[in-house]
Amino acid sequence: MVREHLKDFLEHLRLNENASAHTVRAYDSDLSQYLAFLASHLDRRVSDLAPGDLDHLNARAFLADLNRRGNSKASAARKLSAIRTFGRYLRREGVLEGDPAALVGTPKRDQRIPAHLAVDEMSKLLEMPDTHDPLGRRDKAILELFYASGLRLSELVGLDLVDVNLSGRVVRVLGKGRKERIVPFNRTAGDALRAWMADREQFAVSRDDRGQTPVSAVRTRRTRDQTPIGSLHIRRTRDPLFLNYQGGRLSTRSVDKLVRRYVAACSTRFGISPHALRHSFATHLLEAGADLRSIQELLGHARLSTTQRYTHVNAAQLIDTYRKAHPKA
Repeated sequence: MVREHLKDFLEHLRLNENASAHTVRAYDSDLSQYLAFLASHLDRRVSDLAPGDLDHLNARAFLADLNRRGNSKASAARKLSAIRTFGRYLRREGVLEGDPAALVGTPKRDQRIPAHLAVDEMSKLLEMPDTHDPLGRRDKAILELFYASGLRLSELVGLDLVDVNLSGRVVRVLGKGRKERIVPFNRTAGDALRAWMADREQFAVSRDDRGQTPVSAVRTRRTRDQTPIGSLHIRRTRDPLFLNYQGGRLSTRSVDKLVRRYVAACSTRFGISPHALRHSFATHLLEAGADLRSIQELLGHARLSTTQRYTHVNAAQLIDTYRKAHPKA
């Protein structure tokens, strides 16, 4: 019975909450894990679980099991949040009378400083791709755009040609919660994108030659709407900005691997992922004097507290700022 309610909940997220496919998959994964634990914990089948089994004692037992298995506190907190959201949905639907998971305390997260690169390390990384090769020019454009805009990995791979305004040096991004924002990028990223776009067509054509769906056919079949970027009005199509060697959209996994490969080739640092480049973007802006509110808008964060976790100010910088800014220092 609970499993059927879970299916309805996931459908509710898709249709009524406008949740992204990634968000729906995350809820499905976390809640399915919870139900599998309950079935084992109560010695039943998942199909036999009833709404009454979703009480606060079982939720606490689930968190204790996660802790025994070595899950991080952040992971446990995310799964508890999914359980609470599911519980609120069941209460609105009249399936539950109360909100049992509200009685469960949220695990206190460990405060870790996210990995990021220094300015000179970032400059070295941007020089790593071989720009004599078309795929190297593509990789150069990817790294430059990551650092120039602070995009999420999913946002970068989801970019289409129409999302990029090279003359205005801005990119339109569809972020979390399907919220759209306009993000600027610098001249070097623009130059790298122009170089890649000159090569891009040969990959799209090679896909055509193998008898697969032509890019032009996709363009004509899609619904077109007039959508502004800055002062421009352009037609919305689904031509990916970044292609793999087969002419398809580059995947998040492929971009993650190429970033880690270039970092490994130029540095001894570990844990530098595409998300670490986003950390670097925010940190370097803050160090150069940008205010947190502006950085929040650029990163597409709903809350300023999220932005604060992306920034790192060392003690020397704090002392220097204090001495320059305080009237009695």
